[in-house]
Amino acid sequence: MARAGTAKAVHEAPGPAGGGGSTATVVVAALANLGIALAKAVAGVISGSSAMLSEAAHSVADTVTEVLLLASLKRSARPADEDHPLGHGPERYIWALLAAVATFVGGAVFSLYDGIHTLVEGEELGDPLVSYVVLAVAFLLEGYSLRTGLRQARGEAHRFKVPFGRYLRRTPDTAVKAVVLEDTAALAGLVLAAGGLLGGQLTGSGVWDGAASLCIGALLLYVAWVLGRSNAEFLIGRPLPRGVRDRIRAELLAVEHIEAVMELTTLVQGPREALVAAKVDFRDVATAAQIEWACEQAEQRLRETVPAVRRVYLDPTPGFAQRRSEGLNPWP
Repeated sequence: MARAGTAKAVHEAPGPAGGGGSTATVVVAALANLGIALAKAVAGVISGSSAMLSEAAHSVADTVTEVLLLASLKRSARPADEDHPLGHGPERYIWALLAAVATFVGGAVFSLYDGIHTLVEGEELGDPLVSYVVLAVAFLLEGYSLRTGLRQARGEAHRFKVPFGRYLRRTPDTAVKAVVLEDTAALAGLVLAAGGLLGGQLTGSGVWDGAASLCIGALLLYVAWVLGRSNAEFLIGRPLPRGVRDRIRAELLAVEHIEAVMELTTLVQGPREALVAAKVDFRDVATAAQIEWACEQAEQRLRETVPAVRRVYLDPTPGFAQRRSEGLNPWP
């Protein structure tokens, strides 16, 4: 960021905050989904229900998703090194994006195909009793997994003093967001599958089961789209929220010897990791030592105000008046 002939102040905090809460949430979800997938598959074969088979594919996709999310949590926690000076935080969004693709391919596509096939070809319904039992057990397990994810998400929302809905929409911790959305979709899918079974049992028609499978596929398409878009935004580069940026600018201006913030750039690199870069106009009469201490004070103030800020880059830049007096473009 620094140009030739200027000094650049760089401050970096110690290693990233751990993601123990996110890891525990994802592990609980993965174990629950693995057992549920096997039970649904057996029940689907016994009952001949396409909705149950769709739910089995749903749980398999969720299990793959959790494995990819665990990989994202582990790989993104690696410290910065010479080849990756800004750390590995954004890598979590690559794996989380792959998890969204797994939900789309492994769950939504299969469910839509199976639903269409059932509506076109029909199906012979078997004994739905096993399916009802599996659905009931799955509902309890998915509910426990969702409860774990919601507990963490609500705790984080309370810590940041934001409404739960807003936190879930904007959180950079896409692992927890994925667990909450997928478990919510899983509970809705179980209700749809039960409705399809009941409708087929009462009417003797497989149309209800096929329709339930299509609804499950559409639900998974929506979840995959939401998670994919969220992770893509962080991969492209999302700044800190406007209110946080305003606080950062105010903290910089409150530092002695800083007269103006010409340009401010922020970048979210992980759930608890952000970068701040700014072109700063220091007092013309400030000495080199005063500028150095001003940079140190700025870094301390920003970390106290926004604990997620781990890297601060300050570029000394001439102010508007000085640039005009020297015949330079007033906008750096």
